[in-house]
Amino acid sequence: MKNTILIMGHKSPDTDSICAAIAYAELKKTLGFDAKPVRLGKLNRETKYILGYFKIEEPELVTKIIEPQSEDMKQDIILVDHNEKTQTIDEADNANIIEVIDHHRIVFNTANPLYYRAEPVGSTSTIVAKIYKENGITPTKEMAGLMLSAILSDTVIFKSPTCTEEDINIAKELEKIAEVSIETYGKDMIIAGASIEGEDLADVVKTDIKLFEFGTKRLLVSQVTTAGVNKLLETKNQIIEVLEKIMKEENVDGVVLMLTDIVLEGSELLSVGKYASLIGVGFNAKVGADSVFLPGVLSRKKQIIPKLTEILI
Repeated sequence: MKNTILIMGHKSPDTDSICAAIAYAELKKTLGFDAKPVRLGKLNRETKYILGYFKIEEPELVTKIIEPQSEDMKQDIILVDHNEKTQTIDEADNANIIEVIDHHRIVFNTANPLYYRAEPVGSTSTIVAKIYKENGITPTKEMAGLMLSAILSDTVIFKSPTCTEEDINIAKELEKIAEVSIETYGKDMIIAGASIEGEDLADVVKTDIKLFEFGTKRLLVSQVTTAGVNKLLETKNQIIEVLEKIMKEENVDGVVLMLTDIVLEGSELLSVGKYASLIGVGFNAKVGADSVFLPGVLSRKKQIIPKLTEILI
């Protein structure tokens, strides 16, 4: 596989992570490169719905980079929708990271020069769509559909504070190519992803979970999208038990869970671990409360991680 460039999103992949990888791999192939999208984990319900809708196969699962026999045999990889070592493929040091396309904070070191593109937009797929335009290439209906889906997912159909005018403009262009309605398709897509009925709680929490380092403190931050947070909170005790179990299994200092309600347009924040009380105070939770509802909070990247950084560092 050495001569094939592997394009990958982060562990516990969300829709943008998968769709950006697929669309960027397709662009690379159109430009004459041998490229292949891969995934680093199980797909969530929303992403499965999207791939099914546009009749696209799931990318192959790859979990680590095998140590090469020599330096010139290293696997070339491109990272999309992430750059932090804690979120990328295992044994990434065995690979040549030749590009990064991302829209998150930069926590990245490399021994070699590379193409690095990071923009403060709501979705990595917005950047990928721009690269299509810059190369004079119109994406297929399917690729346009995937990139549109990722933008709608990451920006919660333009409601997230991470959303920019550029995201909206690109989405409207992709809407025409994909031949879908942003309003109708977007709502169906979000609802499909928000349904967690019958799912194992641990699997739900792990679906979109990322490891972040705040100085010497290591915390997992999960986001679960739902259309009925109050119903889910009826199982709060079980959820907290699941968070504590994950904390022990992963040997981290704490786990923070965002239960994001797309109807109420806010998030219930739960936290376990040695810094749970400190985090609760930082987010203005009532004394002794084990969770707090945050109206208008929809973005882990823009509203939770910066606040955790302020609290913990």
